[in-house]
Amino acid sequence: MKDIVNLCQNRWFVYPWSEIYGWLANSWDYGPYGSLLKENIKNLWMKEFIQKRMDVMLLDASLIMNPKVWEASWHVWGFADPLMDCKKCKERFRADKLIDSKIEAGATEPGWYAWDKTETSRLDEIVKELEISCPSCNAQNFSGIKKFNLMLKTFLWVTEDGASQAYLRPETAQGQFVDFTNVARSSRRKLPFGIAQVGKSFRNEITPGNFIFRTREFEQMEIEYFVTPGEDDAAFAIWKSESERFFTEVLGLKSENIRFTPIKQEELPHYSKQAGDFDYKYPFGWWEIETLANRTDYDLWAHMKASGQNLSYFDAVNNKRFLPYVIEPAMGLGRITLATLCDAYTVEETRTYLKLDPKVAPIKVWVLPIVKKLWEEAKRVYSLLSEDFVCEYDEVGSVGKRYARMDEIGTPFCVVIDSENYDAWNVTIRHRDSMEQEIVPITEINAYMKEKLR
Repeated sequence: MKDIVNLCQNRWFVYPWSEIYGWLANSWDYGPYGSLLKENIKNLWMKEFIQKRMDVMLLDASLIMNPKVWEASWHVWGFADPLMDCKKCKERFRADKLIDSKIEAGATEPGWYAWDKTETSRLDEIVKELEISCPSCNAQNFSGIKKFNLMLKTFLWVTEDGASQAYLRPETAQGQFVDFTNVARSSRRKLPFGIAQVGKSFRNEITPGNFIFRTREFEQMEIEYFVTPGEDDAAFAIWKSESERFFTEVLGLKSENIRFTPIKQEELPHYSKQAGDFDYKYPFGWWEIETLANRTDYDLWAHMKASGQNLSYFDAVNNKRFLPYVIEPAMGLGRITLATLCDAYTVEETRTYLKLDPKVAPIKVWVLPIVKKLWEEAKRVYSLLSEDFVCEYDEVGSVGKRYARMDEIGTPFCVVIDSENYDAWNVTIRHRDSMEQEIVPITEINAYMKEKLR
């Protein structure tokens, strides 16, 4: 993992946030290549689940919603982590995560401990039973566990009092629920249909970490798919299959690094009938990249009750009103971006490179003249290619070093301009994975790249 983080920082993928002021721990900026990689993943998700489907629409809801939204959704009271402090080193940890780590470490040994995650009142007792040590200093001296709300507060208007308090949204989903009747009415869609959203969410994570995996500011890609009650189990199975296809066939992640873990009935959130996590095998272990949930009609019911507005759906065919059930695939864009980087990180005897699927690679084509004096010819080729692809131009250093830079950021193709080939109106194309080279006429180069980058 350390090598991947170093590559990301050295090759313009991710930078520490506000680094010139000393950095804010576990906060990151996406650099030129990281931004493009993240946008490519996002655009592929939107293409697969919005553009290519007739039953899903896009929404862009506000980051700051009426505070009553979060009261109705139970975030104000229930969106909290169980935290405890190490009395020796003063570090703060999530009790449930330390318990999970302890169990996972000993899960293959006889007599390993199992616990019911609904036993929040017993967390102090479980920590003592498992003899959990502080990950930082190895002491076994923790404070009592307290609940800490994860929502980030802000204030509207001119005074910072209770009447003006609001929150930065901790998830995107509530925007789809609050706007459900508006979308249904204006779109004239019949069930089943989905409302998708991609955007920033904010959580005051006390223990963010593992690079960009868990941060306080992050992007989500979520769909609330509304179905007729009774059709929800079949819809859940279909979305499970669609998510798996997206990870393996669209993003190109290795299937052995993806698994789906159903959530036990006794551990389901209060709003769920069925749920499970898609996990990715990171260097630091299996962790979730998407949660798929059958949220039933809980959210629409809660907002209808709190607002006093009728959020039911009218089925004209059967002449009846009801609250739809909701299937929710919710992905974390930063987590999927990190999974993509980890999956592509490849070490060979002579080089280290990112074997990114060409569809997600931040730079598709790297244009380089064999010598600097061919810069005019090379830039003509760049202008031709950049009409269709995100390209990079580089004339500094030996060709071998430039190849190495290209490989490290995962660029699938290099286009090399030399005098002899250019005079014949040809260029040399070098392939990242095989390192093979071939001659292609300049008049055909865009069509060639389109075929290779499909």
